[in-house]
Amino acid sequence: MEIDVFTLFPAAFAWFEGQRHVSNAVAHGHRLGYVNYREHSPLGGGQVDDTPFGGGAGMVLRVDVVEAALRARYDRDPVALRAERRIVALVPSGRLLDDALVDELIQEPALTLLSGRYEGFDERVLEHFVSDRVSIGRYVLAGGELPAMVLCDAVLRKLPGALGHEASALEESFSATLERAPEYPHYTRPAEYRGWSVPDVLLSGHHAQIKQWRLAQSRARAAED
Repeated sequence: MEIDVFTLFPAAFAWFEGQRHVSNAVAHGHRLGYVNYREHSPLGGGQVDDTPFGGGAGMVLRVDVVEAALRARYDRDPVALRAERRIVALVPSGRLLDDALVDELIQEPALTLLSGRYEGFDERVLEHFVSDRVSIGRYVLAGGELPAMVLCDAVLRKLPGALGHEASALEESFSATLERAPEYPHYTRPAEYRGWSVPDVLLSGHHAQIKQWRLAQSRARAAED
C-alpha cells in the first residue's frame, strides 16, 4: 500500500516511522510519503492560511494551497483525483474510525491523508477534493498529524509483514472474528498470584473450549458497553 500524508509538519512522523510494525511494513514494500503544504503554496512567503470570511477567531487552510499541493504530488486536478484515489480528510466531525472502516481502507492500493491545522480546511476542500472525512473521536486537537498517525497505525498493522505473527491482527478488539466485540481477557504466568487465579479453562489445553470461552467473554464485554 502507498500512503501519502499532507501536513505542515512532516518531521512529526519521524518517531512514528521508527515503530517496529511500521518499519516492518515499509521493509515489505508498503510506502509512507509526506507532502508539506507550505512547500507548494502559490502564495508569497509560504503562506498557507487566511482569516475566515464572516469573521471569527483563528485561521483556515486555503483551498488554493491544498489544491497546489495535491497537483504537485499527483499532477492531476484534485476534483478528478478523488475518483481514482481515496482522499481522506482528518476532521473532528467525520466518520468515526473503527475496525470496520480500517478493514475497508486496507483494501485500497493507495491512500491520501489530509492533515488540517488551525481552524481546519476551507469547506471547498472537503466538498470537492475529498472522498472521505474521518475522525478519531469527538474532540479537537491542534492539528491532523496525530489522527493521521492513528489511522496509519491501524491500517499498517493489518498489512502483510507488519506484525511478527499475522494472526495477531485477526482476533483482536472489534475485529470481524470477534463479531466486532471487545477482545476477551488475557492472562499469563504466574497462574496464581495473591489468590487471584487464572480461569481453569485456559489451563485445560482444550482449544475448542478455550475458543468458546473467549468468544463468550467478548460478547459479555460488548453487552456491558
